[in-house]
Amino acid sequence: MGYVILFLGFVAAYIIGAIPTAYIFGRVLKGIDIREYGSGNVGATNVFRIMGKTPGAIALIIDIIKGYVAATYLASGFLYLAPVTRPELYRILVGLSAIAGHNWTIFLKFKGGKGVATSAGVVIGLIPKIFWLGFLVWLITFFITGFVSLGSIVAVISIPIFTLAFGEPAEIVIFTCLLCLIIVYKHKANIRRLARGEEKRISLFNPKFALGSKKFYK
Repeated sequence: MGYVILFLGFVAAYIIGAIPTAYIFGRVLKGIDIREYGSGNVGATNVFRIMGKTPGAIALIIDIIKGYVAATYLASGFLYLAPVTRPELYRILVGLSAIAGHNWTIFLKFKGGKGVATSAGVVIGLIPKIFWLGFLVWLITFFITGFVSLGSIVAVISIPIFTLAFGEPAEIVIFTCLLCLIIVYKHKANIRRLARGEEKRISLFNPKFALGSKKFYK
């Protein structure tokens, strides 16, 4: 029975992560399918591009909360019902389930976002000091280049390095390495555009993106 309860924790985390925030915002606020606009990605960055700073910021916060809640409160609740000898590993696996839900959501035929915000929420819940270091790397990279994608890639690559430097447990190091692989893989199209000089920059202070245009990435 205990294993069943723990498995239900993974299912619940996946469902929470699978809530397609950006898609819902597009439908509710603009009556559009956000997958047909901007980059076509179901993530907070595309909400920012298409609907502006406030909806983008709210979508970002919600996606972060999904990961944080899964790795902390949800995992704790199921651990209370079925204690295990390695609770930290269970929290990691629950967090990964939420990230998988966001990236491959059942509500959109298993095509979701890139997992950066939800992964950030999981990292905040598990290793907050590492998150803030990674966020600083993202912030510096973004403000220097203007590329959200490049900031995300550089930040997620830095996180396993920070976990090693701070002597985090092996399961945390492995988790951050896996996270790095997932997020870099999900950004493969961005990497190709960066290499070709075609990636779109974002200005926090003067975003000018036309809702009337379809996908600007080919």
